[in-house]
Amino acid sequence: MTTSTDCVLGFRNVTARYPSASGAALHDCSFNLKRGEHAALLGLNGSGKTTLLLAVVGLVETTGEISVDGVALRSSTLNVIRASIGMLFSTPEDQLLFPRVLDDVAYGLLRKGVVPAEALARAREALHTFGVEELADKEPYELSHGQRLRVALAGVLIVKPPVLLLDEATAALDPPSRRALAQVLRETDSAFLLATHDLATAQESCGRFLLLENGRIVADTPILDEIRHRIEGE
Repeated sequence: MTTSTDCVLGFRNVTARYPSASGAALHDCSFNLKRGEHAALLGLNGSGKTTLLLAVVGLVETTGEISVDGVALRSSTLNVIRASIGMLFSTPEDQLLFPRVLDDVAYGLLRKGVVPAEALARAREALHTFGVEELADKEPYELSHGQRLRVALAGVLIVKPPVLLLDEATAALDPPSRRALAQVLRETDSAFLLATHDLATAQESCGRFLLLENGRIVADTPILDEIRHRIEGE
């Protein structure tokens, strides 16, 4: 797949299917995400938002062409693709692997070769950004769902990957935490797709809005109000 150097995520005629389903979950989706571009992926439940994110990291069967940071998605390039992506799943419990929160957040930096002292210091800063620095020495099972979400976000964002995929990143966050997240996302250099129902956070953090309906991209616009009525059912 030929891609521009400005394109960090590319979809061309991508269709996705689950083995147990009779129909496709995504239909002929095409778009490019530029380096550093911040986009929201909007749509009702069942529209295909999570499927699209999973397709990027090879967790759902697809046809068509997907590229990440200039690398075409193939079975042989899957590890390279995943190393370029920071992904927040809708169930953050699945992403917290270590017995101490601070170690979990620092793990991505350690994998990149950052020395432990610096990695832990930056992990504490990341937790502070999300207002949960007091959780550094806690075990994940001690946290509420909202706290786990913030910790998982800190771990994803700390490594500043070329592409971020965020699935319902504001779920269970209170309004101050949502505003803090929107500010962090606005300031990140990473390109991202934010799959969300939270239109306020989408508007505060994104400059582009893609609307999915029944697995198809039916709108792609820099103006949220152009599609708000279709999302809110007005």
